[in-house]
Amino acid sequence: MDSPLVILLVIAVLVAVGVVGFVATRSKRGEAIEPPARPRPDGRPASPTASAAAGTATIDPATAAPGAETVAAGEEEGSAVGGVEAAEPAETVVPAKPSFRDRLTRARGTFAGALSAIRGRSAIDQDTWDDLEEALIRADVGVGPTTELLDAVRARVKADGLTTPDDLIEAVKTEMTTRLLAPIDLRMADESPTIWLFVGVNGVGKTTTIGKVGRQLADEGRSVVMAAGDTFRAAAAEQLATWAERCGASLVQGAEGSDPSAVIFDGVAHAAATRADVVLADTAGRLHTKTNLMEELRKVRRVADKGAGQVTEVLLVLDATTGQNGLTQARQFTEAVELTGVVLTKLDGSAKGGIVFAIQSELGIPVKLVGLGEQAEDLVPFDAEQFVDALFSLD
Repeated sequence: MDSPLVILLVIAVLVAVGVVGFVATRSKRGEAIEPPARPRPDGRPASPTASAAAGTATIDPATAAPGAETVAAGEEEGSAVGGVEAAEPAETVVPAKPSFRDRLTRARGTFAGALSAIRGRSAIDQDTWDDLEEALIRADVGVGPTTELLDAVRARVKADGLTTPDDLIEAVKTEMTTRLLAPIDLRMADESPTIWLFVGVNGVGKTTTIGKVGRQLADEGRSVVMAAGDTFRAAAAEQLATWAERCGASLVQGAEGSDPSAVIFDGVAHAAATRADVVLADTAGRLHTKTNLMEELRKVRRVADKGAGQVTEVLLVLDATTGQNGLTQARQFTEAVELTGVVLTKLDGSAKGGIVFAIQSELGIPVKLVGLGEQAEDLVPFDAEQFVDALFSLD
């Protein structure tokens, strides 16, 4: 037999054997090959059939009866389901509180040159005092507060017989810290609701500050109502609504351009009716009418005092990067609404950290909260000792 004919016969036999084997295999399986089920957007299987094929029972949490088990019959909690090990629950990560020393690098830079020059001297001389004065003024402590501070330090240097530059710097730090110490607790009313009014010009981060405070109160387990009293700024209510949703707070708002006092009154009434703990009231930063802003704020304060609860805090929100302009704002607002404290935003991005000292020295208004970053946890209680230490640190 010719070789080509033999080769053709062998090929024909192999093909026949392959076809028979394929048919037998399909008959034995007795099922069609299905494409894998596509998962649903919420992560659950596409259908009960898909889960049943893996030998597990699926209970939809949205439709399960109370007390229904979510573990398949015959399985123990934590065991493998469908051949896959059950994932361990993710640990809750608690964000670390920001450090004054880490976040005040720009403000510290204002003092760095002067401190290096002072520490490089062997004694306290006139140049030493001049360097200190210049550094404090450049940091926006202000001429008046700087003069008062250094006069007090000079008296202490003389009384205690201090002779080295390091002793002088420690004396300045001690005097600044002492003058900055003040009660910073945000006061709660004896009977709910507690009302905190937030005032300040547009652009300082007032609405964002309210959102962060609300988030922190919610984390403490307190119920919050946010009153969108800044009815003259476009999108102010929408911005506050976003924060309210994030922290589970109720939002009370009015139509754009409506009476801010009415919105605050409704917010307080809603809080009283729902037994909420705290009302956080936003107010206008400027008006698009002929009404004077300060007169409008006085009206808001009067109306807030008429309803249920008690106004325990009137907080002025200032942008730390504005320096002495912030001090001017503080003077105007405190004449209108008797401020109880200041919230200083963007302190981490400012080289003018001395404004903290200027506000407290000239106006007697304590800085209660400071912003050291963008996140809610970056709004922290002011700490005089940590603040001064951060300004004078060289590392």
